[in-house]
Amino acid sequence: MSITIRDVREHELDSILALNNAAGSTILPLDAIGVRKFYDEAAYFRVAEAEDHLAGFLIGLRENADYASDNFLWFREHYPQFLYIDRIVIARPYRGLGLGRIFYADVTSFAEVRVPLLACEVFLEPRDDVAVLFHGTYGFREVGQQNMASVSRHVSLLAKELCSFEFVRQKYLDAGGLPNQPWLAERTHGILAPQARIA
Repeated sequence: MSITIRDVREHELDSILALNNAAGSTILPLDAIGVRKFYDEAAYFRVAEAEDHLAGFLIGLRENADYASDNFLWFREHYPQFLYIDRIVIARPYRGLGLGRIFYADVTSFAEVRVPLLACEVFLEPRDDVAVLFHGTYGFREVGQQNMASVSRHVSLLAKELCSFEFVRQKYLDAGGLPNQPWLAERTHGILAPQARIA
């Protein structure tokens, strides 16, 4: 089975909404306005396409996004630059195939040439040990905890320092910007964007 990781397309937002809301209690529900807001605000909004089906998606926001999530705002108060992973969803038929790791490798590659920190949270109530273990093995560490007032859930706030960023900043960002390569391009809205195929 081949998998393509690519930027979401506008006509897929209804499918993203359905996929999100079918994910279960570990993912907060969305409505059409929320999905559209992510489409407009997210620095990283990519899907996994397998066999002409959406197999999953991951959404990441930069520190300057117009977003009122309790956890996002916590990171904004504590760190000047970061990419915040708001959610990752894998469709049930494609779980257990390593798509989470593929997404995290891709979002790390995206983030490490832009920011020094990758941030996210995992629920502690109800405790999701699979998510805690996954993030721990991927280099995240706990930097705080808080209660999400909007949904009354206790979360662990996680961060991963991106060691490549300082080199990229000194070599490229401070000297005019990243090279003009498709795989380094910023997300574009409504335009076919570069994609990565994994066979």
